Amino acid sequence: MTPLDLPDIRHTLHKLAEPSGAEKNTRALILQILEKQQPSQVHLFPDSRNILAVFDTGRPGPTLLFRGDFDAVRVDETLNLPYASATPGVAHKCGHDGHATILLGLAEQLHQQPLECGRVLLFFQAAEETGQGAGELLHTGILDRYRPDCVFALHNIPGVELGTVVCRPGSFTCSVVSCDITLHGRASHAAEPQKALCPYPAAKAITDRLLALNRYDMTADDFQLATLVEFRVGEQAYGVTAGDGVVRFTLRSKEDARLQAMKREAETVTAEETAKMPGLASEITWKEYFAASRNDAGAVESVRSAAADCGLPYLDKPTPFSWGEDFGLLTQHYPGALFGLGSGTEQPSLHHPHFDFPDALLPIGVKVFYHIAQKASCHFFM
Repeated sequence: MTPLDLPDIRHTLHKLAEPSGAEKNTRALILQILEKQQPSQVHLFPDSRNILAVFDTGRPGPTLLFRGDFDAVRVDETLNLPYASATPGVAHKCGHDGHATILLGLAEQLHQQPLECGRVLLFFQAAEETGQGAGELLHTGILDRYRPDCVFALHNIPGVELGTVVCRPGSFTCSVVSCDITLHGRASHAAEPQKALCPYPAAKAITDRLLALNRYDMTADDFQLATLVEFRVGEQAYGVTAGDGVVRFTLRSKEDARLQAMKREAETVTAEETAKMPGLASEITWKEYFAASRNDAGAVESVRSAAADCGLPYLDKPTPFSWGEDFGLLTQHYPGALFGLGSGTEQPSLHHPHFDFPDALLPIGVKVFYHIAQKASCHFFM
């Protein structure tokens, strides 16, 4: 069989670039390539675009899961690439085209060089950017059948030397949740603002109190951030006073318990400031929850060992990354580790319009994943 051309696959995925929940063509391409690697079984799901492929040796041994996400982000493609995104306003600016390609490369490796024992689950994840894909997989109950002993995923890390493995025990990424706080007052003619109930005072007070919760020191146990992403009161209607408003925030902390405390505080603040203005109504909608990626010490050691076997530098990160990752939900249920692979010191940051996953990282990612699986299989077989 002709070896997979990993850069060509990534470029094709990059050009397809579909947002979370709409990855129809991306999934079709992945399935087309995957089926040629002859997995033991491929599971598809009616309520998501997730794919779970099984490579089973038929001999007793560990069950490992490896994840690769494949949704794109709503950022314009600004690079003049021959494989530029063909989807207006959507592009692979987080590197999920590379992550999915690495998982396809691992499928090829498992087909050509089967493990001694056990089985490997390859989770091609849709809707990572919206914090939905991992939960959708868990809700199917399919993992209850396979009961993974350990779960692994990688994410490229801009600003770190190409190929450097980055990991740490404990939280690797933060717990994150977003919210919309909507305020409903009463509009009036702009000439008679005294007859209105403008939500601005409550919106400002809520915003000020939530921003006052910020503790910026990532090394401290009380690190937490409330980030304002939108503040809007009223509409562009010059004859009408502002009657409604919305403030949108993301909340984040290193551990889920503190995030839940922040959520309760946000609800209390909103209720208190709303009550100060009789007649004002408010509601909070919580969305896009990302559980902290809780790295198991044994899984981290597997990553460290694989890096050494592959001759790659290893960086033990002193603090978690402040962004959220949907893989964290899997690590809340199964032992595992999310680790980083440096994508270059000159690489723009994730979600930057000039970001492009480096093709040189593709074989490195495949190699690290395969070494983790191979060592687990060999140790059990011995």
